Amino acid sequence: MEEQQVYSVSDFQAVCNQIMETAFTGVIVEGEVASFKLNQGKYVFFDLKDEQSSVGCFMMSFALRFPIEDGMRVRVRAVPKLTNWGKFSLTIQAIAPVGEGSIKKSLEMLKKKLTAEGLFDPAKKRPLPDNITKIGVISSTQAAGYADFCKILNERWGGLEVLTAHTQVQGMTAADQIIRALKYFNERGEVDVIAVIRGGGSADDLAVFNDEALVRAIAASRIPVITGIGHEVDESLCDLAADVVASTPSNAAQMLTRDRREIKSNITADVERINNLLNVKIIELTAVIRSEITRLVDGYFGKIAVIYNEVSNNWKILEQLNPEKVLERGYAIIRGDVAVGAQIEIMTKKQEIEANVTNIKERK
Repeated sequence: MEEQQVYSVSDFQAVCNQIMETAFTGVIVEGEVASFKLNQGKYVFFDLKDEQSSVGCFMMSFALRFPIEDGMRVRVRAVPKLTNWGKFSLTIQAIAPVGEGSIKKSLEMLKKKLTAEGLFDPAKKRPLPDNITKIGVISSTQAAGYADFCKILNERWGGLEVLTAHTQVQGMTAADQIIRALKYFNERGEVDVIAVIRGGGSADDLAVFNDEALVRAIAASRIPVITGIGHEVDESLCDLAADVVASTPSNAAQMLTRDRREIKSNITADVERINNLLNVKIIELTAVIRSEITRLVDGYFGKIAVIYNEVSNNWKILEQLNPEKVLERGYAIIRGDVAVGAQIEIMTKKQEIEANVTNIKERK
């Protein structure tokens, strides 16, 4: 009979852990939380159970990205381990609530905590930049929501530069991928705005957007963030942390762009309005000019009439003083020195008479 290998207790425990780590590099286990407790502010212990079995779980508090309490249904990614005390347990790498009730409860607990910190303060929100030319998009490029987003962008305006960080948008690794994408865009500083988008889905599908680390990363972004997650009725903590919230990915694209058809229509309406205003102004100015011209013409004609009357009267006076007119009335014109013995000329209407002066009498 072949002699079997003899292990020390420590060696046996190490071999068992090696085998389990090789077989289960990151096993996903789902169950209900029981006996949840936090020791020294950094060590988390709880049991994960179902109707028939229970397994102990251990994790560090920094990996706890969703509030957890007894009775919640959760899904964990873990590595099985045999402890030095001979107890089988799961070392948790990631954990997330599962099911609408557990997700809602976890969301409410985290929302209360982050609200108290002021993370969702409306005063911290930034408006979307004007004249956006470059957009950073965080999404799964294979998702329908991403395709809708790109389609609306091109239909409404076009010519925008879109830099896309492809990530998972559901599942236990999605939050870390999105966080890395946010960090990437912030470090590069090339985009005007970051859009985090994901189409509709179940509460479990959208649970990643209530991840505490992801929510904090969105709130801390130096570049304004817009979220378009799920449908209109869906609300996540990432929405509350974002600067601007769109109801859907398509709505996010609408909010980020101007509608070329609307702008064309507005420009046409503005041109027509300005044209109408100019026409009204021209009519008003024409009426004023005509009125002023009429006033000036009437004034000049009045002055001309006065001058004409004056000239006419003066002409009549001059006509009366015309020597020919005097002769016509029977008078005569005498030329020469009027003295006795002098020779004078006498002009009448029809005759010129030469005469000598023989006598001069003074009139009485």
